[in-house]
Amino acid sequence: MKFATIKLQLSAMMFIQFFIWGAWYVTMGTYLGQTLHFTGVQIGLAYGTAAIASMISPFIVGMIADRFFSANQVMAFLNLIGAGLLFWLTQIKDFSLFFPVLFAYTICYMPTTALCNSISFTNLRDPGKEFSRIRLLGSIGWIVAGVLVSFLKVEHLATPFLIAGISSVVGIILALLLPYKKPERSKEKVSFIKMLGFDAFKLTKERSFSVLLIFSALTCIPLAFYDSFTNLFLNNIGIQNAAAAMSMGQIAEIIFLFTFPFFFAKLRYKGSIGMAMVVWMALYGFFALGASTGINAFIYTALPFHGFCFTFFFVSGQLFVDEKAPSCLRNSAQGLIAFATYGVGKYLGTLIAGNVVDQFAVNNSYDWISIWLVPFILTTVIFISFMLFFKENKTVQ
Repeated sequence: MKFATIKLQLSAMMFIQFFIWGAWYVTMGTYLGQTLHFTGVQIGLAYGTAAIASMISPFIVGMIADRFFSANQVMAFLNLIGAGLLFWLTQIKDFSLFFPVLFAYTICYMPTTALCNSISFTNLRDPGKEFSRIRLLGSIGWIVAGVLVSFLKVEHLATPFLIAGISSVVGIILALLLPYKKPERSKEKVSFIKMLGFDAFKLTKERSFSVLLIFSALTCIPLAFYDSFTNLFLNNIGIQNAAAAMSMGQIAEIIFLFTFPFFFAKLRYKGSIGMAMVVWMALYGFFALGASTGINAFIYTALPFHGFCFTFFFVSGQLFVDEKAPSCLRNSAQGLIAFATYGVGKYLGTLIAGNVVDQFAVNNSYDWISIWLVPFILTTVIFISFMLFFKENKTVQ
């Protein structure tokens, strides 16, 4: 019964943390583009704050959670500061202030994704079989947030930031109720490198780890096109309730998170990540077809693809990190994969996506065919390279 309660707590944690993210992240491009009239580059930079935060904060926060404070206490503190910043964002209309405040918020939020994973891995008996079931509650949280925002018809307003702020307060309470794990205090002197949490980089000495890390970052470059501009794309071509429509991806994600252990046992890391890349190629191809033909069926067919890709790509990478990292580095190691994907990859992706959109936009009229062909080509090249260079080790070290 105690273990069932722990899993329920972990599920609630996943739900609220992804509800917070889903409430503002999906529709921010529409709010910034249609209401505040920010340029494509400015929208890309706004989304890039999450990527920069992922490069800076997870290592330091991971190190703190590994050595000084319990991970759930760190997450509660981050949600507290984040709530105040989200409420402030609802009042800002100028990019020069919006950007730094959003950046400060993402510094607080982005480490919580790695902490959620680490807390889950620590408290589950068999992460390979059980983690995906916990993680699916995150997808449900994202769906509920998207449906709520669409139902309230506030995609073009600042209200999603308000919803996320209120949810962050709930997140504080849930984080403090999570199982407490006493930090592992090492008797040896902690170096400056360890103080910054960078000792997780020593895991890259293993070739398979470093190759997976590099291609995880590269894959997130075309992924940034989806994150930053899909909602604007759907609203621009007249799709009704765009945020709710995008939740089709999370519905598919739930299905595949539930069935992931079965597929993962057959495909393992290389097969799972490779399949995710192939389906992402199909997604961008269908978006381009929908924009070219005006047939929305192509777009509705493509939206669920994102759920499959997200599950097989990110969960496989997180499990790989958990398998390779020693227990004293697991929080920092999860920060490392967040650094590569949500950080380096997405930051480069948001810069490229923003410039591509501006290149193919004139007076709020977008050439979506050309825009979506760019991530299609990028993903194709990355997939071929990944299959050639990644060699999966069959034994656990």
